[in-house]
Amino acid sequence: MQKNNPLHPLIDIAALNTVSEHATAVVHQVRTSMLAPQARKSPPTFNSAQLAELCGLEVSQVQYLAKKGELPSGDKPGSSRREWTLVEARRWVRTLKADNLRDPKLAAGVCISVANFKGGVSKTTTAAVLAQGLSLRGHNVLVIDTDPQGSLTTLFGVMPDTEVEEDQTILSLCSGDANSIMPAVRQTYWDGIDLVAGAPVLFNAEFLLPARQKSEPDFAFWRVLDSGLDEARELYDVIIVDTPPSLSYITINALIAAEGIVMPLPPNALDFASSAQFWNLFTEVCGGLFRSRGDDKKYYFVDVVLSRVDRSDAVSAAVREWIISAYGSKVLPIEIPKTSIAATASAEFGTVYDLDASSAQAKTLKRARDAYDQLVEYIELQVMGVWASNAEAMLKLQAKVATEKVKS
Repeated sequence: MQKNNPLHPLIDIAALNTVSEHATAVVHQVRTSMLAPQARKSPPTFNSAQLAELCGLEVSQVQYLAKKGELPSGDKPGSSRREWTLVEARRWVRTLKADNLRDPKLAAGVCISVANFKGGVSKTTTAAVLAQGLSLRGHNVLVIDTDPQGSLTTLFGVMPDTEVEEDQTILSLCSGDANSIMPAVRQTYWDGIDLVAGAPVLFNAEFLLPARQKSEPDFAFWRVLDSGLDEARELYDVIIVDTPPSLSYITINALIAAEGIVMPLPPNALDFASSAQFWNLFTEVCGGLFRSRGDDKKYYFVDVVLSRVDRSDAVSAAVREWIISAYGSKVLPIEIPKTSIAATASAEFGTVYDLDASSAQAKTLKRARDAYDQLVEYIELQVMGVWASNAEAMLKLQAKVATEKVKS
């Protein structure tokens, strides 16, 4: 055997704790300097061309309507150019695209869970851009971060390790201290999006839920989040849940609470194999749970979104074909490209919707934005389809009740 210098086991838990404290301090310093917490993180503004695109109008029509004074005029003090805040832009969209909005009397909000077995597949970014994109289309969105790492929480300008209390997460639902998610809801810097934060304390849910399952005879741990969303479904048009990169008790709750599932999946062989394991484990676990309780679950849509796609990679092209062969029509006709712009946004703790066009190459930003815009539009159509289904059922019920009243 070759002679080497002896290596001794000198790294104990105390040493690892020192490493942890140092790493946490550095992360906090980086976030403080780059993240811009809620008080300093600014929502985007919109010029005439951008507002016209949001509203489906020509720029001349925007200018005409702005001058009429029935909608926010976008006046910018000291400038001849009009500029609208996010709040003002959303008012335009909600006024001009009212037919696309939910009727709360006929349909409940739709819950979408973004899930994948692995990290690093753009799961959290997808959840964030769906929320931002849907809000730009006039919808009121609640985002729920169920990942103890709190990455989605970070994207919305809240530091999970220092600015989130236990009762501002879903943990109160898991412990039985609350039966509604609403007390945990907080506003964000982005108009139209509210947040239930994620934080390291959520790791406790993995002990609380099975403990309650053992001690409470009629308790169904997989329905905790679903039941806790009843009030939120009346108040929000769309609820987006970001999940941990594992099939945990929390992830199962998020998937059972959802009407639709979105799985971001890079065309990578290991990610593809992991996705198959995810569905296998999920259906096996839920099948056992449901058989024991006579329960069931049906989804309106399950979408597989090709993410982080590098068109120049020959291997990715081959894996893409595997994914399409495996998931068929569930693979959306939309691909999210791997771009430097997305990496820049992530480094600044944001998304492509947070970036100003002047802060990056306009062509590259437009390419990234266009892909996400297409994804948001596709998801919006599915959400509207769920609303239509709910409205149809509600109208039938109302007609039945009216008929019975007449007969009596």
